[in-house]
Amino acid sequence: MDHTPYIEIDEKILLKNIRKMSKLARENGVNLRPHIKTHKIPRIAKMQLAEGAVGITVAKISEAQVMAEYGIDDIFIAYPVVSEAKAEEICALNQKLSNLIVGVDSREGAEVLNTCAQKHGQTLNVRLEIDTGLARTGVDLQHALRLAEQINRHEALHLQGIFTFKGPVYKGEATTDTDKAGIEEGEVMAALAAQLEESGIKVEDVSVGSTPTAASVVAVEGVTEIRPGTYVFNDSMQVKLGVSERDDCAAQVVTTVVSRPSEDRAVIDGGSKTFATDVQPNHAPLYLKGFGAIQGYPEAEFARMNEEHGVILTNDHELKIGDQVKVIPNHICSTINLHNYVHLKKENGEYEKVKVEARGMLQ
Repeated sequence: MDHTPYIEIDEKILLKNIRKMSKLARENGVNLRPHIKTHKIPRIAKMQLAEGAVGITVAKISEAQVMAEYGIDDIFIAYPVVSEAKAEEICALNQKLSNLIVGVDSREGAEVLNTCAQKHGQTLNVRLEIDTGLARTGVDLQHALRLAEQINRHEALHLQGIFTFKGPVYKGEATTDTDKAGIEEGEVMAALAAQLEESGIKVEDVSVGSTPTAASVVAVEGVTEIRPGTYVFNDSMQVKLGVSERDDCAAQVVTTVVSRPSEDRAVIDGGSKTFATDVQPNHAPLYLKGFGAIQGYPEAEFARMNEEHGVILTNDHELKIGDQVKVIPNHICSTINLHNYVHLKKENGEYEKVKVEARGMLQ
């Protein structure tokens, strides 16, 4: 492979990661419904299903549509749908899949979905999203029971369960203690499920869990499902959190040194069009060094980026123009979304070009 930059996926490590998470879920008696936001590739989703996942999670309707085209028919859209146009697409998808679940976190969203489902003579499975500390989407805990009761009254909606995404957050603050974060996440959700049950609202699923919190949240009684995503590839964030080792990182961005303008600076052909910039370096609680880990050059720092240029600060005179440099990005999910293809490295050393079918699906 000579044309850089490109993403290289080590198939052996990928499969090891998939099997490890499947084993964790299976041994703890919870379902695994991985989020495909990390890879956006139907082929990898099918690998996860083949290893025991019950279905997949997506953020966008368009992602669900891509996965459905490849025969995946058990999909959870973990994102609020609030417009009539999108509700129409949900109902169309609901006719095709064996199981479609949609996230909801407001009375308005529930009403839109209910009206559309009634119009088409359907029943939609929905899950109520709960804010457990990330302060993003999700209803506040104190209002969850009331909203669940409102949803339950809609004739065309089946309130199937509750879900949350919290990640490495503990008591509302970012943390590196993933065990505490996961246990808190599970206990808060299990307690809410018990409260809903006591009020006469059946809760079939309590869906939680990110890659950082999966190992601890699975042990909480009452949790029925986890939805990690990054684990398939891992990245510099997961390594810094202690969730994975460097050798567990299946995805790397391969770049080429195109300039050595000074003794302490090298420039690679990967900038903000190649690497995600949503996870900035030198910020609490991880204090990541640069925009990614440069393989083979531990002292080098991927310090800054322009669109086409990545600036590496290094005094290593062995790093020369024309050399290829492999970088494990801070955030692999957003990095994958910038690329049309990945290159799957087989155990025999050969490469296969694989299209990222669900990249750029914004709607």
